[in-house]
Amino acid sequence: MEEKETLLDFIQQQSGKLVEQTITHTGLTFISVLIAVAIGVPLGILITRKKKLSSIVLGFAGVMQTIPSIALLGFMIPLLGIGAKPAIVALFLYALLPIIRNTYTGIIGVDPTVTEAATGMGMSNRQLLYKVQLPLAMPVILAGIRTATVINVGVATLAAYIAAGGLGEFIFGGIALNNTTMMLAGAIPAALLAILFDWLLSRLQHLNFSKLRRRLYILPLILVLLSSFYLLPEAYESKVKAGFTPEFMGRQDGYLGLKSVYGLNIRTVVINDMIMYKAIYEKKLDVISGSSTDGRVKAFDLAVLKDDKHIFPPYYAAPIVREATLEQYPEIEAVLNSLSGTINDSVMTELNYRVDYLKQDPARVAKDFLVANNLWKAPRGGNKGTIRIGSKIFGDGYILANIYKMLIEGNTDLSVVTKTGLGGTKIVFDALVNNQLDMYPEYTGTGLLVLLTPPKQLVDSLIANSQQVYDYVSGEFRTRFKIKWLKPIGFNNTYALMMRKEDMKKLNIQDISALTNYVNHR
Repeated sequence: MEEKETLLDFIQQQSGKLVEQTITHTGLTFISVLIAVAIGVPLGILITRKKKLSSIVLGFAGVMQTIPSIALLGFMIPLLGIGAKPAIVALFLYALLPIIRNTYTGIIGVDPTVTEAATGMGMSNRQLLYKVQLPLAMPVILAGIRTATVINVGVATLAAYIAAGGLGEFIFGGIALNNTTMMLAGAIPAALLAILFDWLLSRLQHLNFSKLRRRLYILPLILVLLSSFYLLPEAYESKVKAGFTPEFMGRQDGYLGLKSVYGLNIRTVVINDMIMYKAIYEKKLDVISGSSTDGRVKAFDLAVLKDDKHIFPPYYAAPIVREATLEQYPEIEAVLNSLSGTINDSVMTELNYRVDYLKQDPARVAKDFLVANNLWKAPRGGNKGTIRIGSKIFGDGYILANIYKMLIEGNTDLSVVTKTGLGGTKIVFDALVNNQLDMYPEYTGTGLLVLLTPPKQLVDSLIANSQQVYDYVSGEFRTRFKIKWLKPIGFNNTYALMMRKEDMKKLNIQDISALTNYVNHR
């Protein structure tokens, strides 16, 4: 039995990527803080002069602070696309409130007798501001910058959601794969960065600024220097950019396999599945990971690269069910098996197209399919018991969960509760093993490589034969987990690399080996 990978092992293996993403994270944080200081401090000064504006300015900054960070990033995508721009704008908006508020509070809080004395000495408003108010208010202003920096270190982890990089890549990958080591590899450096930057700014905050006015110019220089970190990794990377989901990044039948088998060394960004197809269509990415039956392949005029070294095994979909559930409600097995052979690759692609691209309700798509194939029946009422059906976050999971629900409720006296969009494989599988679900749709290739992880020699002997993969996986699941694989539905939703058709034709790239040669010799 192989020893479990430790955090130290993971850090050593991923040291280059970890350094790169730490630098990117630092750059994202300080670019946004620099912009927030450049805009927030003058706004804070302005509202000390025009106090009627204070409620409007502080109110706006406060509202931005209350919007959930993931929602704010989502709002930015239609306006600015993916990558650094929307992330920086969102982080800038988060940093505004503490900087504006502390600038305002610090200047207003200067002792009136001091300002009166300065005015009595003949100082103009400008001299009063630069020679008296700002130096005395600087500890309070720096406290605001300090708060904004710590906030942005945390929020910047979400930048990976929209392909802006940073330590969130490890965190999202760890969540998708239920890999605590990977999550800690991102979370611990992020926490250490927050502590380090907070400590450094606290030292700066306690200086006597009334005596060190000329040295204040070093603060914007430091912010500019740290902001430039974001540009460093890009200078040494391939110009061809790939966008991969967090789960794909950490799987042997994903980017790890692409590197070890093909030797592919491509510039990668972690990106959410919901936006990566649009990103490649808009030429913000050149290559993406995906599913061969995804409807967006058709919608965005993409083509699948041939897996000429066979790292992607067969991914035939089938419902997997707890044996305890089948013993309690044996009637569901025949009902679910009635779906076997009814959905081939082209049918699944069309169903996914309706959900992923046309944005139709998965329940409607599921019912239309069942009606067209004479499989739909009105629900009986469901008073015998309840079946809990889960799915991953992908469109086909939502569709299949709804198909299963309608089949069971129309053909048995059971009711169904669906828990869809549960994230990556390990999350939904652990929910099944821990009796939080009764069933969900899974793929034979995922069961083989992600959940069973057999020795490479065994994988190599099975991978070319879909029936052998199914037989091995179904046998091992019953032995190890008391989970039964029912009959395959019919379609093979294999992992794939995709490019724009126009680029494949122009560059004469038809398979992954050709892509590797092109990337590695650029």
